[in-house]
Amino acid sequence: MSGQMYKVEIITRPNNVVKLKAELAQIGVSGITFTHSQGSGLQKPYTELYRGVKKEQNVYDRLKIEIVVSSVPVDDVIAAARKALSTGEPGDGKIFVYEIGRVIDIRTGNEGPSAL
Repeated sequence: MSGQMYKVEIITRPNNVVKLKAELAQIGVSGITFTHSQGSGLQKPYTELYRGVKKEQNVYDRLKIEIVVSSVPVDDVIAAARKALSTGEPGDGKIFVYEIGRVIDIRTGNEGPSAL
C-alpha cells in the first residue's frame, strides 16, 4: 500500500470477540482497542424484572472495536470481521471505515504508518 491508513470501527455483540481476534490475527492484525458500550437499534425490546416490576428494555450491551491499519488491506479486515461476527440476526452490528490523515507515536515521535 502507499502509506494510506484506515480506521475500522466495529460495533457488535461482545460474545464473538475471541473468534474476531483469531480471524484478525490470521491476516496480520494485532493492535486492537476494545470499548464496552451500550446501544439500541433494530432488535426487538426484551422484558426484564426489576424490583418486582416488569420493564421493557431496548438497550443492549455492545463492544466497540477500533483497528487502524496501513499494511493490511482494509478490505481483508472487513471480510474477516464479517466472517467472525455475522449470524444473520438483527444486532450483528455495523462496520465503519475512516481514512486517517495523520498518526503520531507519542513516545517516539514517529509519524505515519511507522507510528502504528
